[in-house]
Amino acid sequence: MKLLLAVYTAALVLAPLCAPAAPARGPAALSSELSASDQAFLNARDAVRIGDRERLAQHAARLGEHTLAVYIEYWQLLARIQLGEAGAAVDAARFMRRHPDTYIADRLRFDWAMELAKRGDYPGFEREAAQLLPGWWTDDSQLRCYLALSKYRKAAAQQADILARDARQLLANTKDSAGEGCLALTEALLADDRISIWERVRALVEQNQFATAKRLGARALDAGGRPVDQKLLMQAIDRPAAFLTAHERRLTEVQRELAIVAVVRLARDNPQDAAEYAGALNLLLTPEQRGIVWGRIGHMAALRLMREANEWYRRGGENVGIGPDAARVDEVLEWQVRSALRANDWKTVKTAIERMSPALRDDPTWIYWYGRALHEAGRPAEAQDQFARIAQQFHFYGQLAAEELGQAIVLPPRAEAPTAEEVTPFESNTGFVRAFKFYEIGMRLEGNREWNWQMRGLNDRQLLAAAEFARKRGVLDRMISTSDRTKNEFDFVQRFPAPFRDSLIQYSAPLGLDENWIYGLIRQESRFIMDARSSVGASGLMQLMPATARYVAKRLNVPNYTPARVNELEVNLQLGTGYLKMVLDDLDGLPILATAAYNAGPGRPRAWRSSLAKPVEGAVFAETIPFNETRDYVKKVMSNSVYYSALFDGKTSPPSLKARLGTIAPKVAGTTELP
Repeated sequence: MKLLLAVYTAALVLAPLCAPAAPARGPAALSSELSASDQAFLNARDAVRIGDRERLAQHAARLGEHTLAVYIEYWQLLARIQLGEAGAAVDAARFMRRHPDTYIADRLRFDWAMELAKRGDYPGFEREAAQLLPGWWTDDSQLRCYLALSKYRKAAAQQADILARDARQLLANTKDSAGEGCLALTEALLADDRISIWERVRALVEQNQFATAKRLGARALDAGGRPVDQKLLMQAIDRPAAFLTAHERRLTEVQRELAIVAVVRLARDNPQDAAEYAGALNLLLTPEQRGIVWGRIGHMAALRLMREANEWYRRGGENVGIGPDAARVDEVLEWQVRSALRANDWKTVKTAIERMSPALRDDPTWIYWYGRALHEAGRPAEAQDQFARIAQQFHFYGQLAAEELGQAIVLPPRAEAPTAEEVTPFESNTGFVRAFKFYEIGMRLEGNREWNWQMRGLNDRQLLAAAEFARKRGVLDRMISTSDRTKNEFDFVQRFPAPFRDSLIQYSAPLGLDENWIYGLIRQESRFIMDARSSVGASGLMQLMPATARYVAKRLNVPNYTPARVNELEVNLQLGTGYLKMVLDDLDGLPILATAAYNAGPGRPRAWRSSLAKPVEGAVFAETIPFNETRDYVKKVMSNSVYYSALFDGKTSPPSLKARLGTIAPKVAGTTELP
């Protein structure tokens, strides 16, 4: 049973990142509308979920020539491969030959490659991995670790030094370094004395992988070659404050390593206490160890928006986030910049960005803030060069950079509409046929994977035609994500659609809400999927949680309201705009705070605001939101609203994004009755 559940997880969860779109309503809600073969497919999928191979086979036999029958074959093959059944590998190879250039064949090849790596068959792993679509699976950390291990194993001594350094950096910046592939890479590096056990223990503790950290730490030896005291190791991880209290004055080499582990562990729960212990230990640590300790404390404090974060980062000096020993280097440096932005410390903003890897520094976020830091340093010409690098890009920081250059935000000329001849080929595309079948039976995520696979190698004209094809089928989220991919020809009507405008205005206008802002929010929330449902239960165009919908319906005296009506267009818009007005009023009429509240709840923006030491510009507030999802959400909603304004008003210079973001001043959090 566990094996088939793992098969299902591998098939439906571990997949390349795709454009955000919430799963549609579940199959149970659709059962009355489904054909017998569709229901058989869903029953087969459920059999995989519970690990019942016999039921899977029974339902598979009822599928006939179903559009998605290939997925049943894939699930059955993957189970056989993982069981090591005779002939499974041969059948898998035949499957991939029968379905060339398809997502499901590449998915099976990926799974087969990973299975070979687990078995230690690295030549076979390399052979299969080399045939995977380039760039498609790069978000899988275990694949990256196995690839690094495979290269390291066969490298000559001099090259092995370089590969070992790269492997240490990979492990340091991989959040799932306790997975099978990364653990295998760790073992190989440990065997060759190319990585420190303590380095990995610290990283695992940072990732809350305490059991794995203890198992690995148990292999450490002291200066005399004796195993580390297991009681001390357990105490450093499980009761870090107790360990540090007992060992803060005199430390052996092993105790110093354990003390660093304890500080790293304590910083997650209590950065203030961790800072006090680190201060007492400071003179006993090497400069690199101080960089690790204070970098971790500063990072955890920055995530809590503590005012001390910037100072604690600075106590680590130039070693913060530097060297192969520094876990999650990029994340540490990003949050050092954010804490410096809140403190208006532009010198630290500049130096921390300069210590980032070249790839990270090329992110538009850090290009923009580096330009701002150069301007504050009295180097305006160099600042302008930075802004010019991204000012023509269509995103939050592209818009802000354009404003820094004094350029109006102008929509590009609209591309010529796709012809019928350009759209027609997509109608018979097998991947699109499968995608629409998945949408039809309520499996939107799986449909998106099939759709995105078909985007490979398309030029701008083909992308615009595929987007038009999606529009004609009423799948607006795919229209948006597909049109968003074009590089030289643009159609912002495709990218920023405005369906149901009369209904939206009906509810937003009496409340005095900006329709551009609401459309910007809906585009980010549901991508205009009428029956969108998030993983946490939010529903409809404006993604309302059940408790929130009930609360707003009661406040607005919505007649005949039931939870089943939340996906109805009129009801969803009435409740969504009503709630948005409530949070806007609750947060002093500041759209950026209301946007954050819509995503994270109204209490959190209040808390984030109360942590400010002095007023900050809205862009700084947005950049320093501690939740990754909410930070990205706020930027995109506010950026979207500018483009909608340009589309609706037809102005060459829509309202400034900076003006929309405003200035956020400190204010005591207080309480709110809003859910």
